[in-house]
Amino acid sequence: MIDRRAGRVLLVDLAGRVLLLHGGDPARPEQRWWFTPGGGLTPGETVADAARRELFEETGLRIGLSDLGEPVHHEVTEFSYDRRQYRQEQDFFLVRVADWQVDTAGMEEAERLTITEHRWWSAAEIEASAEQIFPVDLAALLRRHTADAVPDGRC
Repeated sequence: MIDRRAGRVLLVDLAGRVLLLHGGDPARPEQRWWFTPGGGLTPGETVADAARRELFEETGLRIGLSDLGEPVHHEVTEFSYDRRQYRQEQDFFLVRVADWQVDTAGMEEAERLTITEHRWWSAAEIEASAEQIFPVDLAALLRRHTADAVPDGRC
């Protein structure tokens, strides 16, 4: 079991939708799921640094450290990826944008091979979907952290 830390981002637009990436495991190409931008820390990185770096790599959106604030959710998950077992402790940061057109030019080669598309999802769409979506409590998490929020218009 490989233990690792990760930083993830709930990127939310004016309509209260969250951006999710669609991808899978190269060792199990028949299985696909939706997930938030983010990933594991590199040596010397903080969780916030990793969340910012991964957000830029996977979506093209560059944000400052102060744009993240404090994590809004923490979880520990276990999964298999490329024939290895992981135990990942991860923090989720909420970032609001007025609008964002995803740019995948900064993706690393492994990301290009496994991430096939992106889509903005509402909490209702997440709840109604039969697809695998992570984190599993994303609809409730999205509702809890966007119910009374006013986006700051950043784009």
